[in-house]
Amino acid sequence: MHRICCFALLTFVCCATTYGQKDALTPIKDRPGLPRVLLIGDSISIGYTLPTRKLLADKANVHRIRANGGPTFRGLANIDKWLGDGNWDVIHFNWGIHDLKHQADGTRQVEPANYEKNLRLLVAKLKATGAKLIWASTTPIPKGKLNPDRTFGDETHYNEIAARVMTELDVPINDLHGYIMPRFEEFHRPQDLHYTTAGSAFLAQQVAAAIEQQLPE
Repeated sequence: MHRICCFALLTFVCCATTYGQKDALTPIKDRPGLPRVLLIGDSISIGYTLPTRKLLADKANVHRIRANGGPTFRGLANIDKWLGDGNWDVIHFNWGIHDLKHQADGTRQVEPANYEKNLRLLVAKLKATGAKLIWASTTPIPKGKLNPDRTFGDETHYNEIAARVMTELDVPINDLHGYIMPRFEEFHRPQDLHYTTAGSAFLAQQVAAAIEQQLPE
C-alpha cells in the first residue's frame, strides 16, 4: 500500500510539472486594494492559470482552486470548501471535459441530464457569493483515440447544455471553444486535449480579457 501511494504521488507530481500545474496550485498572497478573482476548472484551467495571473498582475488577485475541478459531481462535493469565505469579486468557472468521459460500460461519467442538473446547483452556490460569474465553454476534443476515452465533437453537446443553463441564469459566457478552435491543431498536444505552453498562454489572453470586463471599477 505504501509503495502504491508513493507511486501515485510521484505520478501526480510528474504530471503537474509536465503541464505547469505545480506552481499554479500554490496559494498566492493578496495585494491589498485589488479585486479577488477565483478560477475553477480542470487541467485546462490549471494550464492557463499562471499566464492569466501574469496578465492581470496589476489589476486583480487571481486565485484558483487547489485541485483539478474534475466532473460536476466533484464540484458539488467540494464547492463550499473551494469558495471558503473569500469574498470573491469575480469567479471564472468551467466543468465538462471530465463529465463527458466514457465509462467502461459505454455511459458517460455524467450523463447530459445530470450534467444540466449539476450545473444549475453549482451556479446557485456560486451566485450566493455575490461575485460576478463567468462561464467558460469547454475546449475542443481532438480526433482519434484518447485515454481516458472521449469522442470528437461531444463537447459541442455539453456546451449547448451549459449555454442554455447560463443564458437562463444570466451568467456571461466566455466562449473558449470558439476562441481556440481556429488554432486548435496548432496549440494542442499530439493525441491529447491539453495544450502546449503557447496554447495555454493563448487561452489566458481570452480569460484575462473576460475577467477584466467584470472587475469592479
